[in-house]
Order: sequence, then structure tokens, then C-alpha cells
Amino acid sequence: MVNVTLPDGSVRRFDSAVTVAEVAASIGAGLAKAALAGKVDGRLVDTSHRIEQDATLAIVTAKDAEALDLIRHDAAHVMAQAVQELYPGTQVTIGPAIEDGFYYDFARDTPFTPEDLAAIEKRMDEIVKRDLPIVREVWERETAKKIFAGKGEDYKVQIIDDIIAPGEELSVYRQGDWFDVCRGPHLPSTGKLPKAYKLMKLAGAYWRGDSKNPMLQRIYGTAWAKKEDLEAYLFRLEEAEKRDHRKLGQLLDLFHFQDNAPGAVFWHAKGWSLFQDLINYMRQRQAAAGYEEVNTPDLMDRALWELSGHWLNYREHMFTTQTEDERVFALKPMNCPGAVSMYAQGIKSYRDLPIRMAEFGKVHRYEPSGALHGLLRVRHFTQDDAHIFCTEEQMEQECKDVVALILDIYKDFGFEDVRIKLSTRPDNRIGSDAVWDKLEGALSSALEHMGMPYVLFPGEGAFYGPKLEFVLRDAIGRDWQCGTLQVDMNLPERFDISYIAADNSHKRPVMLHRALFGSLERFVGILIEHYAGNFPVWLAPVQAMVLNISDKQAAYATEVVAKLRAAGIRASADLSNNKITYKIREHSLQKLPYLLVVGDKEMESWAVSVRVRGNQDLGALNVDDFIARVNTEIRARN
Repeated sequence: MVNVTLPDGSVRRFDSAVTVAEVAASIGAGLAKAALAGKVDGRLVDTSHRIEQDATLAIVTAKDAEALDLIRHDAAHVMAQAVQELYPGTQVTIGPAIEDGFYYDFARDTPFTPEDLAAIEKRMDEIVKRDLPIVREVWERETAKKIFAGKGEDYKVQIIDDIIAPGEELSVYRQGDWFDVCRGPHLPSTGKLPKAYKLMKLAGAYWRGDSKNPMLQRIYGTAWAKKEDLEAYLFRLEEAEKRDHRKLGQLLDLFHFQDNAPGAVFWHAKGWSLFQDLINYMRQRQAAAGYEEVNTPDLMDRALWELSGHWLNYREHMFTTQTEDERVFALKPMNCPGAVSMYAQGIKSYRDLPIRMAEFGKVHRYEPSGALHGLLRVRHFTQDDAHIFCTEEQMEQECKDVVALILDIYKDFGFEDVRIKLSTRPDNRIGSDAVWDKLEGALSSALEHMGMPYVLFPGEGAFYGPKLEFVLRDAIGRDWQCGTLQVDMNLPERFDISYIAADNSHKRPVMLHRALFGSLERFVGILIEHYAGNFPVWLAPVQAMVLNISDKQAAYATEVVAKLRAAGIRASADLSNNKITYKIREHSLQKLPYLLVVGDKEMESWAVSVRVRGNQDLGALNVDDFIARVNTEIRARN
């Protein structure tokens, strides 16, 4: 007798071992048809998997989150089969599911072309239509090597040698005449693969990711549970292309990069204005929340980084230099050791705590050249860092205050959909498990008391403490990890810092590491793409551009600009001899919030003709009324 417990708590009893597919059929024909896989005691398995003893079972259908990786993995296999049917002699290597899709690496002398992708996708449709059963087989290692070697699949032989020990068996998945080494699980048949896939691009990839190895050809694809999801994804890609911050940064004259300073930003006047606005905004918010701003050196002795643990755990990402007296210095990759050193100056009492130190610190991290990506991945950037030193009793409340501050700040930028990740102790951690228990408990308890849902990521915390990560969803549904909060009792121990408690004993403070935007450079890139360059009035580097119709209004246009600037509005004038229609068109491309046209009529009545971004014409407004309107928008951060 085998008892199978379903998610609703009901139990189905079978006289002997039973497959997942048979359990689904016993529940109903509709579920049997929809079943793609099963979760037996929490483990994802094929529908052909036999349940031989009492177990829990959930039937996985296309509606379940677990189905997406299955669909993408099967799409990779169907693509590989299509390639080998169309281009005999091509070797397949590895083909995993990845975020938003899948890929397969192929060894082939002739390069694939975009036309080939269309042919491969058409053959994939045919393979899906064949509805080939996908069957798991177990082969002996040496048998598998012999079969793949006989087919000329040298890379498969290498894979088997690498992952399967002598004498062991391996699983092979077969669909029709095509098969591949794979751990699985897979869909019941190729016909179960939704026709919601598309081959996206070609790329080169070294075998095993090593540049010393042969170059393979990689085909990327995307696959989804239904066509509507595929169409939404392709729309997001199209929108992302339009919003690419690198293109908009050039169009809007915000910044540039150049080869002799890789990964470092050259901010133009407009971009620097936006950057400084973010800093000024954050200064105001932090001051209101009880933070004091400090500044620590960019270059510090190696000994400090050894004491903090960064030299051991982060050395390969640090820029270093050696002076003539043979001292080794490092450009700081993080601000925390400087903040601890700041705290260590002078005696601290429990009455002084919490101490909240904020710093707009420049940090330098070596990122491989291939990883650099505009403002989103740089080597030299500014963090809106803060370090809070508090007692253990204050720790949870400080965590709550930081979480509340972060979420409130994001709302000002239009980010209402924020997810929180809790990352716990990694393998390379420092400090005792008892300390980590306290720290992880403080973060989880703070979120639970605030009623904030979170997703747990075991083993992904920093080496000195667990962390919260705040993930923003932008205007087109993309996720961006920005703010962080880490709690730490290890650096205070390493640096031997303390405070005098109420009983005159010396105690260690708890240290909270907190960033709200994270990297300001990266946050600017995110904002450019989120707004598609259409910054709200309060952030726009140029809030209003005054355009004169003829030279007669040049002096008046200059007066208007002076008055706007005196009122705190970032305004400029275009006094060129170009026609007004040309001026309007050119400055509309700059995505400015307001264009103010002035002719004789406006000059006579101390007015401006107001055009709002998006080609909305408000007509003539008195200059003072226009100033009141804009300042109201700025205060509302609208």
C-alpha cells in the first residue's frame, strides 16, 4: 500500500507503486492532460517517476512557477534536436535554462546565421507537432561514452568524464531518435512544450568558459508558459532598447565613457546636476532621520583591510599601489572600515547611541572589462552609505527605521512595487553561529513586526553579516536590486570598538551597514530607463527652456530666465536665429518638462506661452503664475 498525500491534505491510497502521471489520472482527466511534472516530497520529478513508498505529491502544471524552468529546459533540448537534424555533424555541449530563457552551445565549423535561426525555429515547431514522448533512460558510464564517441560527440564524452565517476550510471533523456545526457526532469512529450518560444541571438562562448579552449557557437532563446507572456517579454525588450540609458545619456547630454578610463563616468553639466540633486535630496532625508554626514579617505593602508577581512575575502576586486617606502595601500572598495575607524575616535557612552554616520563615499572595485555596462556596472562609483552604531537592544528598532526610510524614499521616485530579500550566513563568514543567530533574528523579526513579506536566500549574506536587499520594479516590469541593510557584530569585534554601558562596563556596539540608492551612478542609470529620460520636474536637469520667436524678444527671454532661476527653477534660453518650429522640435527631443515660447504678445504682458512635455499647450501664463505652478510640482515631487 502506497499513501500519496496531496497539497489539500487529502490522501490517495494505491495497492502498489504508482507514477505521478497515474496519480494525476486518478484525480481527473483534465489534470492528467495538464500535468507537466510532479513534486514528490518537495523534489521536482518527471511524470513517469514511480512513487514506491508513502510520500507527498503536488502535480505541476503550466500555471505553477516550477513549470517555467522545465519549459525552458525542454525548449533547449528541442532546439538542439532541430539543429542536429538540420545540420548533421554539429556537436551539442551544454544547454541550460536561464533567466527569461535558455541557450545551447554548439561545435560547428560553419558559423550560424540569422537565417539559420529562422530555419531552426521552424524545425522546432515541427518537433513539437510530432509530440515525441520524452523518456528517461539510465545508462552505464562506459556504454554512454562509447555511444557518444561513435556519434562524434567528443564534448559529450568530456562531460561524462567530468561529472560521472567510473562505475556510476547516468541519466539520458530521449525524444524520438535524439537523446542527450541530462539530470532532468523534463516534460512528458515534446507536444507539451507551449508554442511560446523564440530564438533571440547568436554569440560566441569558450568551452568551459576558458579562453584557452575552443570557441563554440551559442544560440540564445526565450520560452514562456503562454504566448501572452512571450509577447509581453518581447515588448519589454523593445521598450528596454528605447530606454537604454547609454543611448539616452548621449542624446540628453548627461555623461560619457572613454577607453582611457574604463568603468569611470565623465559627467556632463546636465548629468552632474541630476547627480547632485540626488545627493541633496538624500542629505535632506538623512538629516531629518538623525544622520550626520562624515567623510573618510579613499586610500588606506593594507593593514586596515587585513583587519576588516576584506583583504582575505575581497582582494581580487581591489585596486592597490605600493609607495617608495614599500607600504601597500588600497583604494577603498567599501566604506565600512573607515566608518569603524571614525567611531573609534574618542570614548562613546550608551547615551551617545545610536550614532548614525552617513557618507557619500567614492569606492573603487575591479570589475572585468566584459562585465562593465554603462552606469549599471562601473569600477568607480559613489555610495550613499551609512553606518549605524547602536546597542543590541536598539538593533531591531534601527532596522525597522531603515526599512521604513528606504521604502518611503523609493515612493518619491515612483517605485511602489518593492520586494525584499533576506540573505543569510555564507560559507566564508566570520564570527560565531551564535552571533549570526542574533543578527539574522533581528532582520527577520523587524520585517515580521512591520508586516513586510520577504524572500529568503540562504547562504548569500556578506562575510561579516546577513543582509536585506531591496528590489525595485520599474515602469516596464524589470527588477533592479538597489538598497541594502546589513547587521554586523563582527567588525566591531575585529576593530575592538566599544561603548561604556550604564553599569560602567565596556560593551560592543552593533554595526548596521545601510545604503539607500546603493550606487548613485547605477541609480541614475535605473532612473533614466525607468522614466525613459522623461524626468519629473523636480529631477529634470533643465526644467524650463525659454524660446524667443525673434531677436526682438531676446532681452525679455533673458529676463524671464533670470527670474525663473531666482525662484529656484533650472531654466535656460535658446536665443538662436532658428525658426521657432525648429526650436520647439529640437528641445522636445531633449524631453524637457516645459518649453516657454515668448513673442511680442507675451513680452507686453509679462507672460510666457507654455508647452508641456508631450505636446500639451497650456497657452499664455503670467510668469509669476508659471513659477508658482512649477514650484508646486517640485514640492510635490510630481
